[in-house]
Amino acid sequence: MSMVRIQSVRKRYGTLEVLKGVSLDVPEGGVVCVVGPSGSGKSTLLRCVNRLETIDSGRIWVDGRLIGFREHGDRLHLLRPDELCGQRQKIGMVFQRFHLFPHMTALQNVMEGPRTVLRASRAAAAEQAGELLERVGLADRAHHYPAQLSGGQQQRVAIARSLAMNPKVMLFDEPTSALDPELVQEVLAVMRDLAASGMTMIVVTHEMGFAREAGDHLVFIDDGVIVEEGPPREVLSRPRHERTRAFLGQVL
Repeated sequence: MSMVRIQSVRKRYGTLEVLKGVSLDVPEGGVVCVVGPSGSGKSTLLRCVNRLETIDSGRIWVDGRLIGFREHGDRLHLLRPDELCGQRQKIGMVFQRFHLFPHMTALQNVMEGPRTVLRASRAAAAEQAGELLERVGLADRAHHYPAQLSGGQQQRVAIARSLAMNPKVMLFDEPTSALDPELVQEVLAVMRDLAASGMTMIVVTHEMGFAREAGDHLVFIDDGVIVEEGPPREVLSRPRHERTRAFLGQVL
């Protein structure tokens, strides 16, 4: 069963077509790593999955539900904003920048979603937030504010915050690209643990080591199309297409 199914998705900004009929299936519990040069459409594809970007054509399903639309016969009807918010609750997303609330502690940041969206009690939200901060190795930083945390610690809080909504799938948009090199591994370690736990993940990344070790499937996108895909070790060691070889020659 596909947890995420992307079918013939196209996305255009004015005259620039960023996605040109992309199709991809992500099985439940699968870890798909998406790589490619800047401007290739990687992040746009990710943002289309949780409807941060509207698509021009094609369809996307998450956990069997059509994202952004209700289907009646041959016609699609846009979901109401509240219905779309309900769908997004089950799609966690971690960005390049951490987007933590600066006036809230790490614990409060993780509690915020369950409290305001899921209407969880303060006690239940605090207990869950504490458990998640422990999971990402930050139990001792629960009462620190973002300004008191390193970039890697802030990103781990952001991951915990997404997990607090009990998502069906996690989307990572180059989560280590804004970090100093010595902080990258602490975030990747959390992501490896998450992958090993069976979380369905789509990861846009330049970390080829992570893709090789933790990924089940590697997708190389260039100029809005999937050029090559397959098992990460196979694609990274024996790429079939010249465009893939050229890209990997630059980043490896």
